[in-house]
Amino acid sequence: MAAAVSAKKQGAKQVLVIERDSSLGGILQQCIHPGFGLSYYDEELTGPEYAGRFIRQAQELGVKTLLNSMVLEVLPDGTVICTNAEYGITTVRAKSVVLAMGCRERTRGNIQIPGTRPAGIYTAGAAQRLINRQNEMVGRRVVILGSGDIGMIMARRMTLEGAQVVAVVEIMDFLAGLTRNRVQCLDDFGIPLLLSHTVTRVMGNRRVEGVCVARVDENKKPILETEEFYPCDTLLLSVGLIPENELSRTAHVEMSAITGGPVVNQCMQTSVPCLFACGNVVHVNDLVDNVSWESEVAGREAARYAMGQLPQSAGTVTCEPGNNVRYICPQHIALTEEKAEVDLYFRVKLPEEKVRIRLLCNGKELGKKSAIKVNPGEMEHIKVSMSDLTAGKLEVHVAKGV
Repeated sequence: MAAAVSAKKQGAKQVLVIERDSSLGGILQQCIHPGFGLSYYDEELTGPEYAGRFIRQAQELGVKTLLNSMVLEVLPDGTVICTNAEYGITTVRAKSVVLAMGCRERTRGNIQIPGTRPAGIYTAGAAQRLINRQNEMVGRRVVILGSGDIGMIMARRMTLEGAQVVAVVEIMDFLAGLTRNRVQCLDDFGIPLLLSHTVTRVMGNRRVEGVCVARVDENKKPILETEEFYPCDTLLLSVGLIPENELSRTAHVEMSAITGGPVVNQCMQTSVPCLFACGNVVHVNDLVDNVSWESEVAGREAARYAMGQLPQSAGTVTCEPGNNVRYICPQHIALTEEKAEVDLYFRVKLPEEKVRIRLLCNGKELGKKSAIKVNPGEMEHIKVSMSDLTAGKLEVHVAKGV
């Protein structure tokens, strides 16, 4: 919706949002907790409130919507093929397309937890939808595997609904989500967080009766002599998100092996010129505010491309992760004559305190800033001016220092 609104504001005459659900808003509709919009709107909103503002903007600007529609294929020429109960197989021809399919959760099958296959095992997002949108309670005594944001948020939600959250179990020795969620969702409710632990087995026949939890060594291998049985009737999995990119792959878009999403430039343009991408389909974000800003860029530049206003590139800068940096988005910058600043979003590999973030282009330092701490669960970013760049290599380094 942010991309659609941005495209309209840029001057695009016709903008269409194709949505598989019966209403707009995506995952935000089930995120009834506050914490959205702190940066974008400078106020605290719930998920539905945040989505509602974009829905109203889209309606006021004349953005069209096609609901209850599943996209089957996106072609490299901008043709979108979808199926709709009212219209059947439908073909939409566009001059540019923004891919905004979001991501999906890793399941038990993705992480291969041994044990029986009883009822009572849910992804955290599925449990959130059942409780918040369908008014169905999923369990009364809960273990949560993974300290991702949605897992910690569901620990609080389950507690507020009267369930007992026995523990949140995290295989890494650091938090996977935002520090604020640990404080507000775990610490404030006295919910234990077991770092460097994992679930080794699921026990139960028809319904989960408990899980075995063990400490892991430096190679993330369970130390079986530390295994302990935790009685519970529900296991929630918050073990990572996977960008939903089947459509991107069939459109022959170049993909990043690290993020699992399309490789994009600063315009959020993919390797297929008429296809742009934004949000969690590109890389998994921690804040919806970042998604909105990134999507505004995608919508604006997709509109400019459709209107023939996107400038030609005079060279390319490849963004490469440096010391303690896992990835950078965008992955490359197309050099043009336009004077603009580019936001580089990145995640670190390991948590560190009192660090210096340095930006180098072909070995020349273009910028630096200090941070009190960095954590893999929290997105970092630094700006660079297009006028300072030359074709070649741009690196971001994070290291100890003041």
